[in-house]
Amino acid sequence: MPTWTALTTLTGKPAAEALGRALENLTPEPTGIGVFEVEDGSGLWEVGAYFTEAPDDTALLLLSTAMGAKPFTVSELPETDWVAHVKRELAPVEAGRFFVYGSHDADKVPSGKHPLLIEAAMAFGTGHHGTTLGCLRALDRLANDGFVGQSVVDIGCGTAVLAMGAASIWDAPVLASDIDSQAVEVAEANLAANDMGDRVRVVEAAGFDHKALAGPFDLIFANILKGPLIALAPDLTARLVSEGYAILSGILNEQADEVAAVYAEAGNNIYAREEIGEWTTLTLQKKP
Repeated sequence: MPTWTALTTLTGKPAAEALGRALENLTPEPTGIGVFEVEDGSGLWEVGAYFTEAPDDTALLLLSTAMGAKPFTVSELPETDWVAHVKRELAPVEAGRFFVYGSHDADKVPSGKHPLLIEAAMAFGTGHHGTTLGCLRALDRLANDGFVGQSVVDIGCGTAVLAMGAASIWDAPVLASDIDSQAVEVAEANLAANDMGDRVRVVEAAGFDHKALAGPFDLIFANILKGPLIALAPDLTARLVSEGYAILSGILNEQADEVAAVYAEAGNNIYAREEIGEWTTLTLQKKP
């Protein structure tokens, strides 16, 4: 199936986000819309849309003119084997002791690293995204500081790469959960590929709404989004042992102070904080 892209740039985040919203009302309707800052200090933002039918050039011109953007550049993309493309473009990631890779890079695993295999078709959560990379680095930092997990859970696990990271360094029970049944299947497939099916248990649940997630835990991962993280603060803190740790991400840099304040009020201190690109990872420790 052919795909068309329509791309433009304009100045300022509010205008870019407004243009992104306006694109949602086009006919034919775009299948995806992206709004990104051009990270060159210019203040420009790129707005793009993907279509499975040729977009309306006149409607795009009217939108760009009304919003003060450059005229859209429309291109038809050739049909692409995206899994093969990802295999070419998705380089392995190192996060401290962890090495996250696809099977096409199995010959590149260095000695002395903890390898975590994530297939290219399951690319989100591979470690390339700042949130996942931040969580793996936070896990590595805790281990370097002498912490040894005894009971670990990964809430909103996606590919289960964080649960696998914990299971690869500690002989401890590890749980993983996700609200989405397809994510649970992906997690279980990755666990099988890493011979960890008997070391990590995956359950389908929203938040901690499963009897297996009653706790207590000495380490909780939650790489989700600001809203769910804030909503989970009381339940998450209640399930931590005294002086237990939580590694939180899915937090934009400008949201981090608010999330940290909510968790401080719930009874946690900031142990570490790291920004990677536009994302912040918080490591918290429950107060004794």
